[in-house]
Amino acid sequence: MIRHLIHHSRSWVKRGLFSFFIVAVVMVIGTVGLHNIEDAPWIEAFYFMSMIATAQGPTFTPETDTGLIFMSLMAFVSVGTVVAALGYIFGPFFGALWHVGVRKFEEEIDVLKKNKKL
Repeated sequence: MIRHLIHHSRSWVKRGLFSFFIVAVVMVIGTVGLHNIEDAPWIEAFYFMSMIATAQGPTFTPETDTGLIFMSLMAFVSVGTVVAALGYIFGPFFGALWHVGVRKFEEEIDVLKKNKKL
C-alpha cells in the first residue's frame, strides 16, 4: 500500500515538473521572440506572454506584421500548452473520479433493479 502511494506521488510530481517545464519553454520562446521582434522590454514581453498563455488577452497590440503573426501563433501554442499541461497533471485524478462515479451509478441501478423500480 505504501509503495503504491509513493509511486503515485512520484508520478504526480513528475507530471507536474514536466508540465511546468513545457509551459516554461513556451513562455521563454514567446518572451524572447516578442523582445526581439517588437523590441519590447523583457518584463513587458513576459507579462504579455503570461496574459496570452492564460487566455486573458494581450495588453498591447504588436506594431509589426511579423510581431502580429508571431504572437498569433504563440497564442494558439501557449493556450494549448497550458490546457494540455493541466490535463496531463489532473487527468488521472479526473479519470479516477469518473470511474468512482460510474461505479456508484451502477450500484444505484442494481439497488433499483432489486427493488423492482427499474
